[in-house]
Amino acid sequence: MGRLLAIDMGQKRCGIAVTDPLRIIANPLETVETSRLPEFVADYCRREPVDLIVVGRPLDMRGRPSDSTRFILPALGRLRKALPAGMEVVWADERFTSVLAHRAMIDGGMRRMARRDKAVVDKISAAIILNDYITNSI
Repeated sequence: MGRLLAIDMGQKRCGIAVTDPLRIIANPLETVETSRLPEFVADYCRREPVDLIVVGRPLDMRGRPSDSTRFILPALGRLRKALPAGMEVVWADERFTSVLAHRAMIDGGMRRMARRDKAVVDKISAAIILNDYITNSI
């Protein structure tokens, strides 16, 4: 059984999280520049067995695609081209993940200056997206 990988896509950078091999829990992995995302994910999929990629879908409060969707769709297209044939990519709602990531950082005792690091927020957001996906797909 392969891992699940989640991506919190942004215009500049993407947070990435993966499950353990048993798919019990998601952990933040890395933050990469959006331009390097296809290369990073393809390389990771060569090194580790990955069965599914979950991409955070930016929605507004009414559940419609948000303005950032227009930046994410082209990047997602480039990512799909770099992936192994047959790799399944699914959407997952990413609303409130940044807020939840900040809350987790505060609750975990992270100092204020460390919480300002957007790269950390992005990879924690990816872990939240993936944990939600795991919880809701069981």
